[in-house]
Amino acid sequence: MSYFSQAKTGREKSPTGAAADTAPASAPAPVTKNQNEMVSKFGAGTLITGNIVCDGAAEIYGRVIGDIQAAQVTVGDGAQVEGNITGHDVTICGSFNGTVRAQNVKLKGTARIDGEVYSKSLTVEESVQFEGVSRRLDKPIELQSSSQAASSAASSLHAAPSAQPNGGARPFAVATGAAASFTPATPSSGGFTPTSA
Repeated sequence: MSYFSQAKTGREKSPTGAAADTAPASAPAPVTKNQNEMVSKFGAGTLITGNIVCDGAAEIYGRVIGDIQAAQVTVGDGAQVEGNITGHDVTICGSFNGTVRAQNVKLKGTARIDGEVYSKSLTVEESVQFEGVSRRLDKPIELQSSSQAASSAASSLHAAPSAQPNGGARPFAVATGAAASFTPATPSSGGFTPTSA
């Protein structure tokens, strides 16, 4: 008695004598969206102060004060970005102040750029206002995934209190009324000292 059977060729004779296809009985794999097909959109009424890391594409139509990293970045018409942009393909139609590092950079429409552009390919349309420096990108862009960015941010948060003076205490101010003024305290006191006028 044999526990193993011969490999089937795909066309075996059925008991009735007709040729029958023998396809595996497994269910089709679920269709998942490729990470490069995911798009994160930030609308016109949005203000973001902080860094954005996307695994796919990022479309900015509001205002961002911080760094943006994504495979494809679009700064839409009317959008404002202050910070650095890193990606494979970057298109800027709005206002940008900072440094761009990307394989392909397109400055379009009424874009206003003040800063540096590092790229392998740079396209600038006629109506663009570009004040800054354009340099050739020497190394290919290596993007960090969102999970890597989250773990590095978490580790820096845990390390930050020990790096700050006073055991991680941050200086703060207390409002005591209209006639109060604040003087910066010495590093040993850990904050601001209210003084009356």
